[in-house]
Amino acid sequence: MWRRRLVPVVIGLVLIVLLVWLRATDPVPIQQLRELAFDTYQQTAPREGVDMPIRIVDIDEASLAEIGQWPWPRNILADLTDRLTQMGAAVVVFDALFPEPDRASPHRIAEELDVADDSDLRDYDAEFAAAIARSPVVMGFGVTPGEGPMPGAQKTVPAIVGPNPDLTVPRMPGTVTSLPILVEAALGLGSISLDPGGSVSIVRELPLLWSSGDAYYPALMIEALRVALGVQTPVVFADQVGFGAVESVRVANFEIPTTTTGGLRLYYQETPDNLYVPAAGILGEEGASYAPLIAGNIVFIGTSATGLLDIRGTPLGTNMPGVEIHVQALQQILSETYLTRADWIGGLEILTFVVIGLILIAIVQFFGPLVSFLIGGALAGALVAGSWFAFTDSGLLVDPSFPLVASLIVYFAMVFARYVTTDADKRRIRSAFGNYVSPELLTQIEKSSGKLALGGETRELSILFSDVRSFTTLSEGFEPADLVTLLNRLFGALGQEITDELGTIDKFIGDAIMAFWNAPVDVEDHALRACRAALGMRAKLAEMNERDGFELRSGGHASDRIEIGIGIATGEALVGNLGLETRFDYSCVGDTVNVASRVEGACKPLAYDLVVVEATRAEAPGLAFLEAGSLELKGKTSREPIHILVGGPEIAESDAFRKLCEAHWHAIEALKTGEGVDAAIDACIERVTFPDPRLKGFYEAMRGRPGDFADTTIRAVSLPETA
Repeated sequence: MWRRRLVPVVIGLVLIVLLVWLRATDPVPIQQLRELAFDTYQQTAPREGVDMPIRIVDIDEASLAEIGQWPWPRNILADLTDRLTQMGAAVVVFDALFPEPDRASPHRIAEELDVADDSDLRDYDAEFAAAIARSPVVMGFGVTPGEGPMPGAQKTVPAIVGPNPDLTVPRMPGTVTSLPILVEAALGLGSISLDPGGSVSIVRELPLLWSSGDAYYPALMIEALRVALGVQTPVVFADQVGFGAVESVRVANFEIPTTTTGGLRLYYQETPDNLYVPAAGILGEEGASYAPLIAGNIVFIGTSATGLLDIRGTPLGTNMPGVEIHVQALQQILSETYLTRADWIGGLEILTFVVIGLILIAIVQFFGPLVSFLIGGALAGALVAGSWFAFTDSGLLVDPSFPLVASLIVYFAMVFARYVTTDADKRRIRSAFGNYVSPELLTQIEKSSGKLALGGETRELSILFSDVRSFTTLSEGFEPADLVTLLNRLFGALGQEITDELGTIDKFIGDAIMAFWNAPVDVEDHALRACRAALGMRAKLAEMNERDGFELRSGGHASDRIEIGIGIATGEALVGNLGLETRFDYSCVGDTVNVASRVEGACKPLAYDLVVVEATRAEAPGLAFLEAGSLELKGKTSREPIHILVGGPEIAESDAFRKLCEAHWHAIEALKTGEGVDAAIDACIERVTFPDPRLKGFYEAMRGRPGDFADTTIRAVSLPETA
């Protein structure tokens, strides 16, 4: 038994080990679950919006409709750059690439037409480059997934403090860069790519540094900050004791904590109302009116137009132009609001799961699923609350999802294993005791272990005793093994009648059966059910005797029939688990039990097989009873009235039984007076017209029992209530 109880514990411990290993390997589904939890936090509590000196000049749908489709001629971009500079822009940052010459340029058209002298024709690329040279401009390059050229000369060379981070910083296989004439004129050059893998999924992290293998290049917004602050060199701090994992990037006084690969975990805010300025507005006649929004600001030029395919997903659950993601990152840096996730946090999450898992194993094992669910729910709530506090108070990203999901897996596995082992125990109980205990008692025991504790309660019970007549003589003709087979066959047949009427078989005592009703669960009409069970036992025994179900005739035994006597008493008794702590039985004791046993013993002198007390007869209306006098019981001052149970409602409602009852009344009166006893009893025997040969024997036995009827004060004719 104890080994079976250890099965759920072993399963739980194995699951904990497997789940810890799974978390240590950190497959993509675990990562996605973790990021989903962090996204939920951002959606619930986005970064507090603060108006920063940053604007986006937006090439939106309206601007495209007014100025024309993209790409615009470079002379327009030159005009846009000059206007922004004149308005006082601190830096003009292009989140766009210009890798090919402007086909709309007159100079370019002349070249294509092979015009001999094109020196007087305008060169829009040159005009754009000149405008860039006149302004504090940062240009961008894009990272490509396939091999290709590198950006070329660096505008700044980041300083590395610590080991070389080349193994951890994302590598650029190739890049796409604007025309050299444009790049050379700019003050800064940074990557516009948002994801090292080129994914278009949710952008949660922005690389601050890229490696070409020979050199490091900053991200676009790092270059924008560097140029705006007039800093020559950003500083990269690598792990002094590790393998070059990036710890932070410093630009002037801004030190930016990073992931080990040099990425910034993005903490989004809702888009400010005045962040976007339409490009067409800047280029229009009323462009000067936008000067207050531009002066002293870092100005990004990008697009929100859907057709230009620069829309990305964010943890906020909304889509956002790529240019705004750069701006959101720069806003984070300027407000110094960061999300961090130190290496030790992952170990803390694993340790938290192990502790919760072990607690759940212990609680499920000793207190059951409900208590463990409540305690586990409290632990889960504490875990989520702690994770939420770390996020809102310190920007620490502590993942509650893995400990929660993994603990839930352990919980359900434990509950299932416990159910399987418990169910196996239930099946063994039913298999072993199903023929002896009522289904209600089995269900009650299965539901509550408390039913298996010592103790009892006083209840009104109907108690039945049955005994095989002349068993000693019968057993003399059997081998022990054959006798056991006969008794098992007999008990199986009679016990089924008891359990069918919701009775509980207390025990088998040699050739006797003890059973009771109305415990451990309430049974309505328990006296009536006990009587019906007795009638069923009589009928079942008669049927088996008729077909030689006990193989008495075919076995050549002296007796070809088995007869039983049944006594039933109704009254209060103590019922419960009686015995030792280590071994006990569910049974009943008390005066009613003794009375039932004595009533069963009265079957022999009464020459009748079914005898009940007055209390049983009173609670079993509709059946055919006849008064059988009274018994003198040891320890009692008054005698116990008894009755024989003749049959069910079909007999009780018959004319023959009514006539017998009338004759029976006269016979009892004759016994009490001592006059005309033989004639009265003979009259009763004559009226036994329904098939019950035992009644004739009963009346013959009545002749010699006048004293048993002397104090009979109840009515002599026990007619059914419908009479």
